[in-house]
Amino acid sequence: MDQSKPKARSKWALYAVIAICAAPVIASYFLYYVVKPQARTNYGVLIDSRAYPVPALDTSRLDGTPIALDSLKGKWVMLQLGGGDCGDACRSRLFKMRQLRLMQGKEMDRVERVWLITDDKPIETMLIREYDGTHMWRANADKVNRWLPADAGTVPEDHIYMIDPLGHLMMRFPKDADPSRVKRDLSRLLMASSIG
Repeated sequence: MDQSKPKARSKWALYAVIAICAAPVIASYFLYYVVKPQARTNYGVLIDSRAYPVPALDTSRLDGTPIALDSLKGKWVMLQLGGGDCGDACRSRLFKMRQLRLMQGKEMDRVERVWLITDDKPIETMLIREYDGTHMWRANADKVNRWLPADAGTVPEDHIYMIDPLGHLMMRFPKDADPSRVKRDLSRLLMASSIG
C-alpha cells in the first residue's frame, strides 16, 4: 500500500489552512498599500469641543422666560444665529434646517433646531408660524459671537452649527451650505451615534 498519498494530502491540507489564515492579512496589505483607500471627508468642519465649551449665553424664550441651551442635551442640535429682522440669508438657513431635519425620516426626532436671536427686534408672526418647531431664543450677541468660530472672511451668522447630544459644539457648515452635503454629514452622525 502506497503511504505517500496520505502524506501528500495532509501536506496540501496544511498549506490550505495556512493560505486561508494568511489571506485576510495579505488582502488588507494589498488594499491599503496598493489600492489605497480614499479618505472620507466631512463637508462640515469638525470643531474641537474642548476649545469651544458651551458658555452661559443668557438665553431666553421670546416671552422672556429663561432657558438654557443645556435643556436640549440628549438631542443633536442644528444652531444658527442672527438678528430678529431675519433677512434672506437668515430665512434660507431656517428653511435648510427645517428641511434637513425632515429629510432624516424616522430619525428626525433626534434633531432639534435653534435660532439664537441676538437683538431685541420683534419676530414676525408669520415667520414664527412658518418655522414652528424651531426654538427661537434670544441670546447675548457678544457672548454668542465670542463663542462660535467662523470660517475666514465670514462671521458666525453665516453658518449652521451642530451641537452633539452631550452638549458639545462639534461641527460648522460653510456659508451658503449645500443641503445635500449637509444631509450626508447629518445622516452619518445619526447613524454612527447611539446617543441622541
